[in-house]
Amino acid sequence: MADGAQALPLTLLPMAVQLLDAVLAIEVRAYPFPWSRANFVDSIAAGHLTHCLVAPDGELLAYQVAMAGFEEWHLLNVTVAPAHQGRGLATQLLHRLIDHARGTGAECLWLEVRPSNARARRLYAHLGFAQVGVRRGYYPDGRGQREDALVLRLFLQAGAAA
Repeated sequence: MADGAQALPLTLLPMAVQLLDAVLAIEVRAYPFPWSRANFVDSIAAGHLTHCLVAPDGELLAYQVAMAGFEEWHLLNVTVAPAHQGRGLATQLLHRLIDHARGTGAECLWLEVRPSNARARRLYAHLGFAQVGVRRGYYPDGRGQREDALVLRLFLQAGAAA
């Protein structure tokens, strides 16, 4: 757990429609271009792996959405409530996802991240993700332009990189 990590016993729940108001409240505070309710509903309906970290008092602190592929997983969204950032919650969720993906026999985990998101990039590098590409103009940037996405990959199995 990172310095300042959440010390409370947290509950890990699958994302459900009943949690979407709390999820969306975090999403709109965390991002200038948040996912819509429909994005989350579609992810739940598609059977994507979803995790929510909930405090003992019931407050939703963080969540993630990941999609399985052929011998791989793709992280679609990981978000921590702004008031709870810097406490190791994203790291907890990502470790759970990595363990789950390894348990399915997946060879790698993929994600995209904004080049401007230095905090997330540091976390991903710390976890062993490496940049393998760029998706040009992937994200809206708020000035009527688009920001590239860095494509990152983490090998999950010994020898997967060979």
